Amino acid sequence: MKKVVQSAPLRLAVAIMMMAAVIAARAAEPDRTGGPYVPTPQVVVDQMLHMARVGPDDFVIDLGSGDGVIVLTAAKQFKARGFGVEIDPELVKQSNDRAKRLGVADRTAFQVQDVFKADLSRATVLTLYLLPSMMTSLQPKVFGELRPGVRVVSHDYHFGEWQPDDHMSFDVPEKEAVNGVPRATIYLWIVPARIAGRWRLDIEGPGGGAYELDIRQNFQFFEGSALAGGRNVKVELPQLRGETIRFALASGPGRHVFNGRVTGNSMQGTVDLASGRSLARWSATRLGN
Repeated sequence: MKKVVQSAPLRLAVAIMMMAAVIAARAAEPDRTGGPYVPTPQVVVDQMLHMARVGPDDFVIDLGSGDGVIVLTAAKQFKARGFGVEIDPELVKQSNDRAKRLGVADRTAFQVQDVFKADLSRATVLTLYLLPSMMTSLQPKVFGELRPGVRVVSHDYHFGEWQPDDHMSFDVPEKEAVNGVPRATIYLWIVPARIAGRWRLDIEGPGGGAYELDIRQNFQFFEGSALAGGRNVKVELPQLRGETIRFALASGPGRHVFNGRVTGNSMQGTVDLASGRSLARWSATRLGN
């Protein structure tokens, strides 16, 4: 067999190509995994779970669970159940082993999985500590798959156009300093009910009436108008937090103020009538998009 001998320039070219491939793969790794593994300081974990009001009835899902500290803390300190999704098999093994040592393996589990393929349907709380590009990519999945009212908490990074309902920043000495200050920021979202579309609204009893609502929605923010007796009025003071809704409609010199709850294609609650009478009941049914 004839032996093929590569020239020095050819060997150099091959070596450069192999190195370029390695560099490209490493550069792509954060986009695939959400970033390099960085432990979340315990003080940040505690604040995230407090901000989400985690309790015994909650199921916490952590996307990019790393060493499992968020789910394990939720189970140990708050008696919640939980599930961690992580792409690194060794970290998953460590998390499951630690769950056994802490005595919470019956309420927690960790699995090797792509975060984009994770089933979010059981979550009442979702936690994340992922780089901005991954947060942006995950935003449609998180908003589209989680039920209204689910609390979403992220460490340091947010969803861009989906603005948080609340946030807080505080010093964390254990973190790497940014601009000379080691700080953490926690963002909270409450997944809003889907209310865009046309609705028929009825107020019961004396002083009541019927309206046709036309609502436009952008995440937890909405606007619209109501038609009654051939007169259009603007939806005022709109507020939507999970399934809880509040808005007002002008009526004569005053306004009706509605408070209620959204359940799928229906809404109902109480209304403080512009006349100043006692509260009345109201309900609404979606007519279409």
